[in-house]
Amino acid sequence: MTFVQMIDYETTRFDEMNALIDRWAEQSSGRRTATHTMIGQDREARNHYVDMVEFASYEAAMKNSRLPETDRMFQEMVALCEGMPTFMNLDVVRDQHLNKQLCERVFKEAAMAGDMDVLDECFAANYIDHDVSKEESTVIGREGMRSDMEIWRAAFDMTFEPVAQVAEGDMVTTVWNWRGTHKGEFMGVAPTGKTYEMSGTTTFRCLDGEIVEGWWHYNPGALQRQMGGSGMPYGT
Repeated sequence: MTFVQMIDYETTRFDEMNALIDRWAEQSSGRRTATHTMIGQDREARNHYVDMVEFASYEAAMKNSRLPETDRMFQEMVALCEGMPTFMNLDVVRDQHLNKQLCERVFKEAAMAGDMDVLDECFAANYIDHDVSKEESTVIGREGMRSDMEIWRAAFDMTFEPVAQVAEGDMVTTVWNWRGTHKGEFMGVAPTGKTYEMSGTTTFRCLDGEIVEGWWHYNPGALQRQMGGSGMPYGT
């Protein structure tokens, strides 16, 4: 279970505090177990800060606290604070990244299940699509996504298997494995009945609950050559 420690403190010496955290990160490299740190500054009281430190588990946090570098940092941190910092230890019982869920719908509900209405719900009307495998590498509008998806679904019984998904800010990147059985004409190649595989990544930028821009990285030309085609770029 993910564990988060919150440290609440006041300081007028935040630049020194920031440098202290940087030193700890450098000195504890290869031994620390913290996976994510974030510092928030109170908008109503500018000397008030909250540090949020994430660990894979409570046990990992305890291992981190026993590092000599962590103990030394804490002593120096107290010296920089106005009063003693307070701590809150939290077991994470719900971890929901809404932009990840938005992007997952594209793969699961539209690409795999064939519900094209999902595209209208997930993509902005002026969505910008970047696909370097196409002759026209940038396309504006969600209808281009609908057309592409319908072409792929007509040509293959296919699945997308997410290997990893990373979200940062308004960007979500999905690393995926694709598997498809060739049932219809694709890039001029008649159906072979064979099953093919490829991998790739998709990065979506999200804004106000919609996907507004996307970057696709994969190699349909290599797929076409596997099927016996000429390997011309998709979309020509």
